[in-house]
Amino acid sequence: MMHQLRTAWSDYIRPMLRRPERVQIAALCHRGDGPAREVLLVTSRDTGRWILPKGWPIRGQDAAGTALQEAWEEAGVRRGRAAEAIGSYCYDKGLDGDWAVAVRTYVIPVAVEEMSDTYPEARERRREWVRPSEAAARVAEPELRAILATF
Repeated sequence: MMHQLRTAWSDYIRPMLRRPERVQIAALCHRGDGPAREVLLVTSRDTGRWILPKGWPIRGQDAAGTALQEAWEEAGVRRGRAAEAIGSYCYDKGLDGDWAVAVRTYVIPVAVEEMSDTYPEARERRREWVRPSEAAARVAEPELRAILATF
């Protein structure tokens, strides 16, 4: 009986109660080519886990513009060239009051041209350049790991 209840909950009831996914834009900041290629990770402000700079879409900006803005605010990328999205990943974003929402995050590559040590969230985050395989090992989201591993 318990198995049937768990199955009903996970397969039928829970999906009906979930809200639609929200959307964020992530900047996959990178430099170098071939075996010398590196990607830039930052820490989240709340848990300190390694992530890509990301945020909610910005009114009046396309995905590339949002990615460049997030790269500046969270990682200090002063100048870069954004490309088209190369994939997406989903994660549950925790909200106040122990709520979480599903977020579909589109990954925009940003070729970094200039960095700054002074940027809006410099005191709230750490940043580090690592090889894509190392970045894949550090992030928590399986779909993001796959994107980084093949970048």
